[in-house]
Amino acid sequence: MKEKFYITTAIAYSSRKPHIGNTYEVIMTDAIARYKRKQGYDVFFLTGTDEHGQKIESCASEAGISPKEYVDKVAGEIRGIWDLMDASYDKFIRTTDDYHEKAVQAIFKKLYDKGDIYKSEYEGWYCEPCEAFLTDTQAVDGKCPDCGRPVKRMKEESYFFRMSAYQDRLMKYIDEHPEFIEPEARKKEMVNNFLKPGLQDLCVSRSSFKWGVPVTFDDKHVIYVWIDALSNYITALGYNPEQPEAPLFAKNWPADVHIIGKDIMRFHTIYWPIILMALDLPLPKKVFGHPWLNIGADKMSKSKGNSIYADDLARVFGVDAVREYVLSEMPYLNDGSITYENIIARYNNDLANNLGNLVNRTLAMTAKYFGGIVPAPAEREEIDSELSAFAGEVCRTVKTQMDSYHIADAIETVFTLFRRANKYIDETTPWALAKNGRNERLGTVLYYLLEAIRVGTVLLEPFMPSTAKNIFAQLGTDKDGYSFGELEAGRPIGEAKVLFSRLDEKETLEILRSANKKDEPEIPKPDDCCEQITIDDFMNTELRTAKIIACEPVPKAKKLLKLQLDLGYEKRQVVSGIAECYKPEELIGKKIIVVANLKPVTLCGVDSFGMILASGEGKAIKVVFLDDAVPVGQRIR
Repeated sequence: MKEKFYITTAIAYSSRKPHIGNTYEVIMTDAIARYKRKQGYDVFFLTGTDEHGQKIESCASEAGISPKEYVDKVAGEIRGIWDLMDASYDKFIRTTDDYHEKAVQAIFKKLYDKGDIYKSEYEGWYCEPCEAFLTDTQAVDGKCPDCGRPVKRMKEESYFFRMSAYQDRLMKYIDEHPEFIEPEARKKEMVNNFLKPGLQDLCVSRSSFKWGVPVTFDDKHVIYVWIDALSNYITALGYNPEQPEAPLFAKNWPADVHIIGKDIMRFHTIYWPIILMALDLPLPKKVFGHPWLNIGADKMSKSKGNSIYADDLARVFGVDAVREYVLSEMPYLNDGSITYENIIARYNNDLANNLGNLVNRTLAMTAKYFGGIVPAPAEREEIDSELSAFAGEVCRTVKTQMDSYHIADAIETVFTLFRRANKYIDETTPWALAKNGRNERLGTVLYYLLEAIRVGTVLLEPFMPSTAKNIFAQLGTDKDGYSFGELEAGRPIGEAKVLFSRLDEKETLEILRSANKKDEPEIPKPDDCCEQITIDDFMNTELRTAKIIACEPVPKAKKLLKLQLDLGYEKRQVVSGIAECYKPEELIGKKIIVVANLKPVTLCGVDSFGMILASGEGKAIKVVFLDDAVPVGQRIR
């Protein structure tokens, strides 16, 4: 019997269409699921949508429709994008599914009957867009630390979960299961920032809105997101504490891995394990927190209007190219980046020049010199052995990388095989062998090329399934083993077709930008607009280009950094309140704009001779950076 492998994404919140950063998670999870299936595992891949909460109730009200109508539309859009991106999920759960709501009610009642849930009153800060409760220290300047929007003070009767009662037990579990939270840096963050300072009891119901799963024994309350959404991982398998154990649950739980974004690690590594402990259920074997996919250096956000969408990209590049790009650009730990320029460059270099050209050239030569029949290899030379050995090493490396969720490294390793095969063509010069009548040697070279492509395609399939299917068809084989030499000599190859055609950067950029423009929200005029000034007023402000040559924190000042600037004609010291948004080492060498004729001030005992230009407030500040080619000391006019 096959060994089971249960893998999940976080369920997508059904407030808006998911951007490419949201979509990355399901693509990553799909790649792992496909890889595990090829390894012989009985995979169950779960994804879905989170459809309750005050934010959705508000969105529905603004749209003039019921919350259910609203989430039906958005959930359909989310599922459509998952399907478009070729996600091979086994089940798509919605938290409005009847079986899920009944199970959540039973879970809540069980925890209440155990004494783990009690009624009290919440008073504090609340961010409605993020649906997050915040402490006084978290609500910086009256704004949410995550989205930067204003929070409101609220007082509300709620049910609370006794998190504190399970703190020591969870700490012990994490200590005894070092593989439970990955990457390691995320584990340290959870332990040091949340567990060691001590857990507060968690608000698990709301009485100020109605769009949620009702508490069966108190109709004033609906069950809040933590128990509702997190429980999907077991309710999707048929779990309900009031019913006999479901076969699917018995087979698949505990989950082998939850794939989630780093921003929801706390909910999945602290709240969720404690809920499971209270239910006397095993904990998931692993929670993997992936980084964010940013636009350049900026966090992608629907509220900021800087989102890029998977369907727009797919219309230009194709689904597999989008999959390849996001998987390649997301590191193991640090945030990844997407720009239109980079995706075009990767498409042209990796897909058109490397993979596409390799397959097309090899098949064309096989058709030309051997009538489209796979030639039988003769005596191999050292360079042939090197290629087959390299392919074997690539297979072993990819396995190690995939098993440890180093997905970007794995796909890069696959492409090293394609690059090595292209080099092999240059080294063996098949056209010269044909010209000199060395057909036996030519047949060996082409066989090794075809086989390198086949092995590479087997490795490529979890990342680019449609492309892999296309290449197999062109090779005329269904052999999908990892061993070098499985391709049968004497078989006809299929019809050679262009996999990826090079794109013109300028034309493609225009198409992409016009596609994204239609999704940009209309931005209302800000309330803090200043009165109009004359050109003379503006010219009284001296703006100069400058380079940051040194940077360090201001002692005992949480928000301040001390910057040393080079203006070309002089060096200058400026103090700026950007310490919560930038690390000193990130700024050194950057070119910026400084207000050069601002009267000096002293901040926390440090003199400041100017001000650098930036946008935003609080933890959402963005410094205005200049191109490296801009000379320092120039007047901005």
